[in-house]
Amino acid sequence: MSIALRYAARSDVGLVRSNNQDSGYAGSHLLVVADGMGGHAGGDVASSVAIGRLAGLDSDTPASDIVATLEESVLDANQEILRRARDEPQLRGLGTTITALLRAEGKFALAHIGDSRAYLLREEETTQVTKDHTFVQRLLDEGRLTEEEAERHPQRSVLMRVLGDVDADPELDLSLRPAHPGDRWMLCSDGLSGLVSLDTIDATLKEFADPGECADELVQLALKGGGPDNITCIVADVIDLDELPRGEEAPSSAPQIVGSAARNRNQPTAASGPAAKAAALTREEPEVPYEDEDFSEDEPPRRSPWPALVAMVLLVALLGGVLWAGYAWSQRQYYVGTDGTDVVLYQGLSQDLGPISMSDPVEVTDVALDDLPEATRQQVENTISASDRDSAEAIIDRLEQVAAANRPPPSSPAPSDGGGPSDGGGIGGSTGDGASPGPGEET
Repeated sequence: MSIALRYAARSDVGLVRSNNQDSGYAGSHLLVVADGMGGHAGGDVASSVAIGRLAGLDSDTPASDIVATLEESVLDANQEILRRARDEPQLRGLGTTITALLRAEGKFALAHIGDSRAYLLREEETTQVTKDHTFVQRLLDEGRLTEEEAERHPQRSVLMRVLGDVDADPELDLSLRPAHPGDRWMLCSDGLSGLVSLDTIDATLKEFADPGECADELVQLALKGGGPDNITCIVADVIDLDELPRGEEAPSSAPQIVGSAARNRNQPTAASGPAAKAAALTREEPEVPYEDEDFSEDEPPRRSPWPALVAMVLLVALLGGVLWAGYAWSQRQYYVGTDGTDVVLYQGLSQDLGPISMSDPVEVTDVALDDLPEATRQQVENTISASDRDSAEAIIDRLEQVAAANRPPPSSPAPSDGGGPSDGGGIGGSTGDGASPGPGEET
């Protein structure tokens, strides 16, 4: 059995954006869709670099090596993207998805990362072969979202795995699959799969026999859905050359490159529909292009990395919520301590967070620290925790009682010297050696 492909690649800038950051490549041995991200020039560069690296695989490769060969080329593309981000600061944060099929003899190697997709129509049933590497897909896998909720989730485009500067050590989904004659593969970016349902994709893949007409219709369906993102798809039929009827169209042979990797990157390849024509009248002109030695002079400007920004905002909001909850809890705590002189009632925690004090004095009492016994004074210096303010005030009342009991009693008044006789001499007498004796005393 001799296997070949009949294919068509299409890419459209969509109805909102002024530049195309998707890239696609379709050849006799290789099919790839890459959806770039990371700013106006970053997304274009990332997806184009990936296509440039992988395009060299579009030739005969031993079937036993195709998975390893495809993986190595994708990781090489990732290293090139990282190098560009390191050498060119304006490209930092760039990245791209990859969904690629490499054919050798009667087998396909599939490499996937990100949220572009591969669908397979086999025996009148279309299935999604790849799994999205998104935040929402993780929630689906964990049973925390339903399919209906996932379709409306505001973070459905936040990627967890991707090639490029946002993931230095990417983890690819790799598999080896048979190339069955009669199969139809469809690879696309999320600009299509995010707007066109699986049922509609299935019906379209079955309705249009020609891959080019089928790809055109899929793009038009995404445009009719609003076309907020770039739209790229590849439709490829697996055919058996040995059973090809005479007069039937021969398999495709010339490679097709679409999107940002192509010279006409910002021109739609299927803009004949009414939605595309209306958008062409209102679409803003592209910004000043980013100049790059690897791309032609009409390289489009970068766009902002919204998925990464949304993820950052969510993380900051989560951390802020945790910190606020912790602070609110701390302000419901009380303890008794000292300012070095008096006993003080504090609100908050006795421990500080680095240079940040976690408590404030509420009341400086009249209880002097020096009035307390040594053991009690040490307890106050080490702070005494209370479950609430009432408990803290009860502790202060007990300390006042202890301080009062520990104070020495006031001293008694000294006796007067103007009364009766005292030791050392009588009235009119004198003291000391040589004193004259009083009346009745012997000499």
